[in-house]
Amino acid sequence: MKTIILIASLFFAGSTLLAQPVAQNQQARQQFQTDKYGMFIHWGLSSMLADGEWVMNNRNIKVVDYSRLLRAFNPVDFNAAQWVATAKNAGMKYIVFITRHHDGFSNWDTKYSDWKITNTPYGKDVLKQLSEECKKQGIKLGLYYSLLDWYRTDYPWETGRTGKGTGRTGKSNYASYLQFMKDQLTELLTNYGDIMCIWFDGHWDQTNPEGHADRNSRINWKYDEIYSLIHKLQPQCIIGNNHHMTPFAGEDFQMFERDLPGENKSGLSFQKPSDALPLETCETINGAWGYNITDRNYKSVKQVVQLLVGAAGRDANLLLNVGPMPTGLIQSEFADTLAIAGKWLQQYGESVYGTRGGPLSPQPWGVTTQKGKLIYLHIFKSPEGNTITLPDARLKIKGVKILGSNTPVKFTKQKTGVAISTEGVSLDGVDTIIVVEQA
Repeated sequence: MKTIILIASLFFAGSTLLAQPVAQNQQARQQFQTDKYGMFIHWGLSSMLADGEWVMNNRNIKVVDYSRLLRAFNPVDFNAAQWVATAKNAGMKYIVFITRHHDGFSNWDTKYSDWKITNTPYGKDVLKQLSEECKKQGIKLGLYYSLLDWYRTDYPWETGRTGKGTGRTGKSNYASYLQFMKDQLTELLTNYGDIMCIWFDGHWDQTNPEGHADRNSRINWKYDEIYSLIHKLQPQCIIGNNHHMTPFAGEDFQMFERDLPGENKSGLSFQKPSDALPLETCETINGAWGYNITDRNYKSVKQVVQLLVGAAGRDANLLLNVGPMPTGLIQSEFADTLAIAGKWLQQYGESVYGTRGGPLSPQPWGVTTQKGKLIYLHIFKSPEGNTITLPDARLKIKGVKILGSNTPVKFTKQKTGVAISTEGVSLDGVDTIIVVEQA
């Protein structure tokens, strides 16, 4: 009986026991941690209403009315080369693109739905163009895919928390919906080259809100079937699921929405950071994910850099979102900020790319990263007493200097570790970096 219970627990959807990945997948996880920085792109039919990607739900727009947008969507300014170049100039190493959001609209030429971009006046397969351009410019491509759907009747909308006002009356059929998702995922992982990751979202639609004692799903998503399909089609493709919970069996990385790992400012991140999987924070460059015409809450270059560095100091990636305009253009307020932050990375990127979290946990003054024998102290504001202590008496220090200028920094060996003085160090930039080189 104990054996049966143990076997059953291994296949339970919420299990924290993670299957040993194959070599290609393990290598992909490590490369993902090395890349550190990606661009999230929320864009599609919903962009036309200029009120964020949740507009169909938030305004209770009926399917019959929302469908009328199909014949009006014509993103004449879409240019895959410009999108990818914007990411590349920003220092980003990968893009995660919305293939299908909660409104069910597919941004590629799928055979399994007429609710797709190739049936708009624009008529072209955006994903095809983007995948080809990513390959040309050397940027990895990941795909966001919504598990929930406000448009289709076979999605289990009756038990979902959202999409209640879209006018559906037909009875759901998860077996039909599951097959639909499998068919679409097979297309995505067959027709568009190497895919870095599948980024799932929407699990929470079938659970109690974040922070509730019971977060069990009201439906069996059958992730074992979905995840095994993905890994069979592309073994190196890493899987993440934005369920705001401890990672499930078969997942390859853990994401945090609008939070750095270990924080819960958004009220979505009650889960603990995994010590077994790569981590990723997703955040917006303004206030919205999808295009919102009145949102001018733009992040500064300083905020972008410190967000990226703050993630790296917590051993996590940053997936920073832009919501292009309905025409397909990434607005200048985004592109300009990203480009300036990219120039900062050209100079100081060695302290971010390829690093892991440093010897100190995040501090009031900043964070630490580490690569080989180099420890990077990222100082956002002056530490108390103008001193930073690395609490390891065994550290043998070859030298301490300011990154970029090679100006030496004073340090003192103590019984409890190494005390590094910031007295006289200018801390007026977005991130002052002191490099500690071990012998």
